[in-house]
Amino acid sequence: MTRLLIADDHPLFREALHGALAKYFSDLVIEEADTLESTLTKLEKSDDYDLILLDLHMPGAGDLYGLIRIRNDYPLLPIAVISGTEDAQVISRCMGFGALGFIPKSLASVDIAKAISCMLEGEEWVPADVREQIADISQADLELAEKVAALTPQQYKVLFHVHEGLLNKQIAYELGITEATVKAHMTAIFRKLDVYSRTQVVLLAERLQLAPPSS
Repeated sequence: MTRLLIADDHPLFREALHGALAKYFSDLVIEEADTLESTLTKLEKSDDYDLILLDLHMPGAGDLYGLIRIRNDYPLLPIAVISGTEDAQVISRCMGFGALGFIPKSLASVDIAKAISCMLEGEEWVPADVREQIADISQADLELAEKVAALTPQQYKVLFHVHEGLLNKQIAYELGITEATVKAHMTAIFRKLDVYSRTQVVLLAERLQLAPPSS
């Protein structure tokens, strides 16, 4: 039996992918999640999946944060990033931060099935037309990713808003929490990222090209 977890916030895409994969794989069990939080909840209950198909842009994921967090928490879990982008730099960073493969959503269902088959065999897979453009991630960025992985989803949201230049009071309003809670999150962020100022936080966020958490 092959167990897959589709983590994507678009129900129509999940349904289409679910139906397509059922045509190409027998004895297949597929579970679904639509946010990073619900994905983490499922993994906490059981991480016995043969492959997780992770959308970079679902709510809470903040692009690379979702991948970094899951890879850190579940180092043996194979992760295939599935995304609407085909940018070589994005693919490079995903592979560098631990994805087993990168599947563009523009691929035909038969090609997605072939890519998944490769990864179920333990092989890396990226689109052939960008394979030679894949660049290595620096050791410094890998070490930074380990620190970012220690952040909770809420702390990531605070981190992103700091990167956007918001003050604590504004962040509290955006997230619907108290300013005291924001300050507590900031203390935790400083400690986990090993920094001492908001400026350092912003610079680190820029290095990883962290994206909005969506919600």
